[in-house]
Order: sequence, then C-alpha cells, then structure tokens
Amino acid sequence: MTKHYPGEPKPSYVTPWDETPEWEREAAAAVYGQVRDFIKISDGHATRLTREQKGRFVAICWTAQMFKHFEDPKPGYVADWADLPAWQQETDADIFERIEQTV
Repeated sequence: MTKHYPGEPKPSYVTPWDETPEWEREAAAAVYGQVRDFIKISDGHATRLTREQKGRFVAICWTAQMFKHFEDPKPGYVADWADLPAWQQETDADIFERIEQTV
C-alpha cells in the first residue's frame, strides 16, 4: 500500500531507480548504510526512537550527502528538519523504518 501525504512531491521528484543519476544512487546507498549501521551499533535499540527522530536522522544523513556531492547545494536540498515539507518528513521516517525491517 502506498502512503500519500499532504503536499506530495512534484512528479519529477519520483524517478525509477534505473533512471536516477549515479550521484543520487550513491547518496541513497550511503544513507542506507548509515542508518543500517546506526541500528546495528545500537543493538537494535534505535527502533525505540520516535518516528520524528528516525526521520531527522535520515534527513541529516541526506544533507551531509548533498554537501558531499554539491559545492553549493540548493537550499531545499539542505533544509533543516523544521523547514522540510510534511511529505518529506514522513518519507524520511518511512525510509528509516523500512531499513529497520531489513536489519
């Protein structure tokens, strides 16, 4: 079942994996690894974080990747948690929880 959030991303933000630019796939893989390692290092207790805390962690990891891949990233790429649209906050929390299921 697909979740839908208010103010969802523009259709251009949703791209099949095979059509996603290499830098973005590398960034996504790095974030996956950071979340996976964070869960493992906590002996699984990171699952006790709130949904917001989980989303914030993903957002911070992603922001670091944006600074890695862009000298001067667009402000929306590196926005603070409070400035992210609700759909992005929810998606980031979903990402963490999905990774939890694989660890």
